[in-house]
Amino acid sequence: MVREPPILLDLFAGAGGAAMGYHRAGFRVVGVDWKPQPQYPFEFILADAMTFPLQGWDAIHASPPCQAYVDSANKGKHPKLLEPLRARLIASGLPYIIENVDSAPLIEPIRLCGTFFGLRVIRHRHFETQPRLACFDTPCHHWGRVSEGTFAGVYGRGGRGPRYVGRHGRRSRWGSVPEGADTVAFFRECMGIDWIDNRYALTQAIPPVYTEYIGRALMEEVRSENDGARQEALWPATG
Repeated sequence: MVREPPILLDLFAGAGGAAMGYHRAGFRVVGVDWKPQPQYPFEFILADAMTFPLQGWDAIHASPPCQAYVDSANKGKHPKLLEPLRARLIASGLPYIIENVDSAPLIEPIRLCGTFFGLRVIRHRHFETQPRLACFDTPCHHWGRVSEGTFAGVYGRGGRGPRYVGRHGRRSRWGSVPEGADTVAFFRECMGIDWIDNRYALTQAIPPVYTEYIGRALMEEVRSENDGARQEALWPATG
């Protein structure tokens, strides 16, 4: 039977951008990553996400590394973890969500953009959900070309939408951090994150509003399954 609050296992946890959204949606979150994550805001277990036990949880979120699916010079140097991960998640029988970039081979994913949620960040992320959740692709409120290399933005002239800031530096051909601004503070504000103070961790994080949106639909699914299991226990089906 599902506990209250339901417990979500956060695989490839990073610094906890995804975790915070699920927490706000009502889940108790436990993170797993093979690297220490001192800024992770919830219970954390140092372990390999690809071998960590999947039983005993109410739902699972996974954000496997995206490098193998991004068009770059190092693309062939990174393992493709998504497919074997999906097989493990399906075998667990639990509701699951896999998050990744738009070029990853996700199945019927939901596509989210930060500008829809009022953030000053252009970070397109896709979410494969099983079962299919009552969520929808969000429209973008920005102009111009967007690639996975862009990070955040300050609003441009004439209300034309965000300008872009490269994720690995202060300046790029898309725009720049405001003059005199602290880069980390600017990125935190753009992402809606207040507990991460490391620039690299911010470039890798998912805005919590994404998983809060997904997590509320997931919570409805988990509690619906719990209600169904309770009804079955009270009035078992007869053959």
